[in-house]
Amino acid sequence: MAIGSLNKFTVPLASDASSSTQGMLMPKLKYRFRVMFENFGVSTPTTELTKQVQSAARPNLQFANQTIEVYNSKINYAGKHTWQTIAISLRDDVSGNVQKLVGEQLQKQFDFLEQSSAANAIDYKFTLRIEMLDGGNGADRPTVLETWECYGCYLTAVNYQNLAYGEQTPAMIDLTIQPDNCIQTPENTGVGTNVGRSVARSLATGAGT
Repeated sequence: MAIGSLNKFTVPLASDASSSTQGMLMPKLKYRFRVMFENFGVSTPTTELTKQVQSAARPNLQFANQTIEVYNSKINYAGKHTWQTIAISLRDDVSGNVQKLVGEQLQKQFDFLEQSSAANAIDYKFTLRIEMLDGGNGADRPTVLETWECYGCYLTAVNYQNLAYGEQTPAMIDLTIQPDNCIQTPENTGVGTNVGRSVARSLATGAGT
């Protein structure tokens, strides 16, 4: 196959003359990522969690649909938004580093020995950062392609999973995390490039929906 033909591996678009020679864009790959936790638990550093992540979900957002009933129809508009919970699976290491940090975070949220809760939510909330990478490693430092910064997080559920003589897979700890807000940012900045980007607020000239 002639190399020149590879740039035709795309979908032709009549309105875009460049599409016939552009070729396909390289996709982000699911396995090139890292997850970092800030203010999680008590012990430092929390990088042991980063090294033991097996899988992580990116944030999901949902707007509550609101309906106005009119004569023969319905009109819909967006209500308040909700950031859905984020699922992260960790391998439970033999040194107990992962389990210790998870236990500390749970104790910050609620002291199970003394049956005492935290006075303020800010005392136990943490920041979660999910980064998609380009595959670099070692001397070739990876480039961050996408960052999700999730603020005001706390654990809504922790599942220590089962043990079984018939399985040879690692013991896992599954975390369910609820964020207050999530922003997409480039590396080392606080400015959103997609979700969180500064966009002029739309002001309608009339009062219609």
